[in-house]
Amino acid sequence: MNDDLLHSTVEIMKRAKKVVAFTGAGFRLKAESRISGGHRAVEKFDPMEYATIEAFHSNPKKVWGMLKEMAIILDRSRPNPAHRALAHLEEMGRLSSIITQNIDYLHQEAGSKRVIEFHGTSKNLVCILCGHIYDRRQVKLEALPPRCACSGVLKPNFIFFGEPIPWGAQLEAKEEAGSCEVMLVIGTSAVVSPACDLPVMAKRRGAIIIEINLEEPN
Repeated sequence: MNDDLLHSTVEIMKRAKKVVAFTGAGFRLKAESRISGGHRAVEKFDPMEYATIEAFHSNPKKVWGMLKEMAIILDRSRPNPAHRALAHLEEMGRLSSIITQNIDYLHQEAGSKRVIEFHGTSKNLVCILCGHIYDRRQVKLEALPPRCACSGVLKPNFIFFGEPIPWGAQLEAKEEAGSCEVMLVIGTSAVVSPACDLPVMAKRRGAIIIEINLEEPN
């Protein structure tokens, strides 16, 4: 971003009454948090074989083999300057909320308070039988799959392929997107549906869209 563009962006944000950030798994938000290097550990798992809700229900032990490796990667991750910058904007009163496609909880660890987790969170596990929620870091992953006290299988509290977006997150995200004057689109290709509809919705309502990406969004 050149100096003129940076100055224009700052001026737009200073004049806006409501700014919302929409973040994804882009290089600047992820790689500097020491997550992207760990992607090699899970690249051996075919998403269509391991990351669908059908796969989880049919063979939770197999899918938890992948999830356990993901948990190790997530436990090593830390917020980076991009996460902290957004948290600072919120603290200054310049950012209304963050809508994130990420499940890593790094925005909250950086200090952000209003985070809408569009795809859920890796922070918790939920029992598929009784719905009880556990802190992921308090659950030992020695015997797979981990189980609830009721004997039900525990599942990460984020969505798999084939699962709907959490209704509350969907409503809140649409409300924020539809009422903002500026949306910062950071680190996302904006192609995953229905999340990709949010910047379109914001623009149709008159918002200015500011894209911060290393790759051209579609």
